[in-house]
Amino acid sequence: MQASKLESENSMNNGKPKVIVFAGGISNEREISLKSGAMVAEALRSAGYPVEMLDPDPVKGWSLPAGADVVFLALHGTYGEDGQVQTELDRLGIPYTGSGAEASRIGFDKLLTRQRCVAAGVTMPCSFVLKGWQAEMPEGWEPPVVLKPLREGSSVGVEMVDSKKDFGAALKRSLNYGGVVLMEERIIGRELTVGILDSEVLPAVEVCSKSGVYNYENKYTKGRTEYFCPAQIGEASRKRAADLALKTFRAIGAEDYARIDMILDRNGECWVLEINTLPGMSETSLLPKAAAATGLNYSNLCCKILEMALRK
Repeated sequence: MQASKLESENSMNNGKPKVIVFAGGISNEREISLKSGAMVAEALRSAGYPVEMLDPDPVKGWSLPAGADVVFLALHGTYGEDGQVQTELDRLGIPYTGSGAEASRIGFDKLLTRQRCVAAGVTMPCSFVLKGWQAEMPEGWEPPVVLKPLREGSSVGVEMVDSKKDFGAALKRSLNYGGVVLMEERIIGRELTVGILDSEVLPAVEVCSKSGVYNYENKYTKGRTEYFCPAQIGEASRKRAADLALKTFRAIGAEDYARIDMILDRNGECWVLEINTLPGMSETSLLPKAAAATGLNYSNLCCKILEMALRK
């Protein structure tokens, strides 16, 4: 960002740029986004930044407050992680946190992500695209499988199918979120997530849901999931997870920071599930836990993410 932009008379406060935190939005993850945004805003204010919050609605329209210098994106899901808001901010010529529009578009679409990652040598589960309802599983497929809406996050609409008789009903529920579903073989193993921050791999976090499935409710309800960071997985597995996370990050062209979810199976192989280009920043979120394991507290993490946006 050019110095002239940072020196606009309306946007300076003790030498710091004015930050607009985008939170809320229109997605199924609105509630979590609002929590993330409120925590980010508080952290940045405590660091001396002038901060305003904005809840963007693409239908009603929105405009940036006067003197805005940079946007901190605490949005999740549709119109947050899918490249739409990034495209609008690019048009306005204002820097923002996280990946650019094209990488965001790819990262939010599970099929596009898969195509880029497999081409880059990333190990991922076998998959099949379902564009409508059917009562039976596709020929050649057997349970257990996972059904995922093609363009959702935070496990919204995800269904675990352990029996053929449950497939039709599970698919119908998953199709409610966008009409296209990615079916994957379910890899049994330990659930890991690996953060990337400024091209550096953060310590892996192991996620252990007390009910056995790390769904939306267990992700965002205190006490329903245990987290272990750094994950106790052995040096070889740690290196493999870090390598796959970085490959995934680069494969979609991600920038600044992201979080990559994967499974470590019983044979020691890591399988990448997906990438989150705007990972959560709430009190139960995983990127802050990984950063804390390196000595970077929440406030300093927010400041670092902001600084990366300002240097673009």
